[in-house]
Amino acid sequence: MAEHHHHHEPTGANLADAARNALEAQNEQWTPMRAAIFDALAAEEKPTSAYDIADNVSKLRGKRVAPNSVYRILDLFVANNIAMRVESANAYIANAHPGCHHDCIFLVCRNCKEATHVDDDVVTGDVRAVAEHQGFRAERPVIEILGTCAKCVA
Repeated sequence: MAEHHHHHEPTGANLADAARNALEAQNEQWTPMRAAIFDALAAEEKPTSAYDIADNVSKLRGKRVAPNSVYRILDLFVANNIAMRVESANAYIANAHPGCHHDCIFLVCRNCKEATHVDDDVVTGDVRAVAEHQGFRAERPVIEILGTCAKCVA
């Protein structure tokens, strides 16, 4: 049986503080724009696109925010483990435990589009071992399982 890694998951202002601390620990600045983008991302229940984040932040700020700027910030967030990219949806979710490094396993519901993040270091360790055995150097393994969530099945 695989062991799962559990975390106390901060929310709201505590999550933003944890994200800021994780980013600043990597010698990156927590600018007002980065804070606004993180807040917009963290407010979403489901993975969201850079375009939707740009629209939401633009409405809040009263001036247009370019999706390219949002993409750059989201890439910075992913690189610093305060956000995760759901590859199959080309969308992002806030990391509920910033600064804690695990490879991603997402359970993605085709019906409601919700993505549940699961940490299972045994499974992802096995995936890395398979890659290494093939002479492949894995940078950021992401496992996505497409299907139907328990709420949609019910």
